[in-house]
Amino acid sequence: MTRLRHRTLRIQTVGISIAGVLAVTAYAVLAAMQILVWTPLAAAPGLTLEQIRGELSGAGESMNEGMTIAIVGVGVVLALALGVIAVTARAAPMIAAAGFLSLLMFGAPGFFVASFGPGMALADTFMISAGVHLPGVRVFYAISALAALLLAMGGIVAVIRARSAPAPA
Repeated sequence: MTRLRHRTLRIQTVGISIAGVLAVTAYAVLAAMQILVWTPLAAAPGLTLEQIRGELSGAGESMNEGMTIAIVGVGVVLALALGVIAVTARAAPMIAAAGFLSLLMFGAPGFFVASFGPGMALADTFMISAGVHLPGVRVFYAISALAALLLAMGGIVAVIRARSAPAPA
């Protein structure tokens, strides 16, 4: 491969890594906002977040913000690590993209796990059904499903390219 081609691939990997870290971070931040702000406000209309926390505390419950942040933060830490590894190891752009798509795909299970405790606390305190039922929640699952679809499509493209490549001499 020529030097120009290597440089182009490296620039693509850096770009994919930056975009991937930003996408995973945005997913995590918005998931935390959904779980810790928007869902409680929807679960107890008319109350402020402080009033909701007070009601939870009075009922012996908690939103357990630290655990929620830790769970969604795992994705951000993994994205940063993947970005650094992809760039320093000079990974192919397709490999970097597959890694970030995998992280986004696993965002939905992470979102579920992170929201379970706070959802149960809200359900027990305010006698509502547990779970997050706001329309915005579907976006998280749709992004994860789209990432899975793109990952599968990338795998198919890689197999087709490998089969159509000329045999080594």
